[in-house]
Amino acid sequence: ISSMKFKILLPLIIIAAGLAWALDNYLSYKNIETINSEIPLKQALDGEQISKIRVYKSKRILEILTSKGIAKSYKIALGREPEGHKEVQGDGKTPVGNYTINGKNPNSAYHLNLGISYPNKADVAHAKSLGKSAGGDIKIHGLPNKFSYLGQSIAAFGDWTEGCIALVNDDMDELFEHVKIGTPIEILP
Repeated sequence: ISSMKFKILLPLIIIAAGLAWALDNYLSYKNIETINSEIPLKQALDGEQISKIRVYKSKRILEILTSKGIAKSYKIALGREPEGHKEVQGDGKTPVGNYTINGKNPNSAYHLNLGISYPNKADVAHAKSLGKSAGGDIKIHGLPNKFSYLGQSIAAFGDWTEGCIALVNDDMDELFEHVKIGTPIEILP
């Protein structure tokens, strides 16, 4: 192939590969099965209190549990390196373990957020053994405020956070309204 043809073909190949990647991410997100996604969380709770949040990283699902079982589940995006447990600040991983919701922020750079009590003592000790900081500031949040217009199309980006758990804004509105500080959250691989 001549140099001129290569200069023309290479950008087209890169664009095609990027579009294929985005389509694959979108279709994977679209095919995640959720429970009670068509009804509001308040109705799904049926008067019950939220007893726990459970996240399945491998399934990209966040479940809301009550004493009766799963009330509702949501599709999520994770840290840009979703496999494994968060070890150190900047690794792009979402933690695995048992934590609590320790804050609510209606004025963050993302559409609302719920703080997660990462790191715990074991997380800090592990990172320290590696000579690093465990990091922190892990949240459940909506889309970045400056990109809220993307809505469901954010799924084309796959896992995009720095370690947080992200939902679309409408879903985040429901969580923010009903989840209380102190609610346990279990994050599973």
